[in-house]
Amino acid sequence: MLKVGILTFHRCINYGSYWQARCLAEGLASMGVEAVLLEHASDRVNRAEWRCALQPLLPAPTPAEDYPLYRAKIRKFFGSFAALPLSSPFSLEDPAAMDDYPLVIVGSDEVWNLRHPWYGGYPLFYGEGLRCGRLASYAATFGNLASSERLEGWAEKLRGFSHISVRDLNSGRLIRDTLGFEPELVLDPCLQFPEAIVADTDGGREPDYAAVYGHSFPAWFRNAVRDWAKDRGYPLVSIGYRNDWADAQWIDAGPEEFAGFIAGARAVVTNFFHGCVFSLVNGKPFAGVLSDYRSSKIRDLTLTVGAGRHVMTEDMEPSHLDVILDNPLPAAVSQRISSLRHASSAYLSHVLQ
Repeated sequence: MLKVGILTFHRCINYGSYWQARCLAEGLASMGVEAVLLEHASDRVNRAEWRCALQPLLPAPTPAEDYPLYRAKIRKFFGSFAALPLSSPFSLEDPAAMDDYPLVIVGSDEVWNLRHPWYGGYPLFYGEGLRCGRLASYAATFGNLASSERLEGWAEKLRGFSHISVRDLNSGRLIRDTLGFEPELVLDPCLQFPEAIVADTDGGREPDYAAVYGHSFPAWFRNAVRDWAKDRGYPLVSIGYRNDWADAQWIDAGPEEFAGFIAGARAVVTNFFHGCVFSLVNGKPFAGVLSDYRSSKIRDLTLTVGAGRHVMTEDMEPSHLDVILDNPLPAAVSQRISSLRHASSAYLSHVLQ
């Protein structure tokens, strides 16, 4: 059995990061390989990650009553991390102690984002220092890194990869502009391997709430969503973060609870990439709004699957929100995802040969 190492951000206190890592590991295992997540460790990264998890709304301060909830959320993530298929630990800064692998797959997540606040600039994610026979990427992304100039001295490292795939149009453009070839466009692991997402939907109970996932939403979007929910009698429940404009808060939800919560929602409003992804996984109506950090990811995802109309802008009429949240996702969206899933499977099968 081929043993494959997966290099990604699997220990982030972030629902999307956790689930993309788990889905890729379990998805590869379903394809007949032994897949493990490479357990890189760094005190510097841990301090930054945990600080952000306790104060996610900076520069706005975390209310004192929320600290115990964010700590509880972190502990739930630690419990979920422990159940992942992990390699022997090694230092992120000095990976010489890592095990050898015939194949290492880098991705998904923002593994090539040099602007990432604590992972950016680690050469390991560009293949340097990895102990493996072959290197490939799956659904890797440069995140909000938009200029090829920032890749000077870094892009050439990617020539050591035998296969490269990305999950967004911006990353595809950067590879094309800097390395001169077109990478494969594939699905995020959560969309590619949705079987790994086990959601408790309360026995099929009729959904009676709308999910809010993200933070720092613009005022015009908050107001439009509140009007929509009030007109229909749906409480707005914010998960993972405090949004005082929502009717209820579930800050301390763990990764598995998050999956069940989205699966049981009437609709989803979000400014996070994986808020859109989990809406698509569960076939939920959703409205997304762009933020500076996540604009390219959300825009490219929705355009790629044919759901661009689900991204709201301030100049849109409020009735547009009514249409996209009150109606099922168009059949063309699921058809497009099915087509991309087939292409993504073909890419992975080729990589695993």
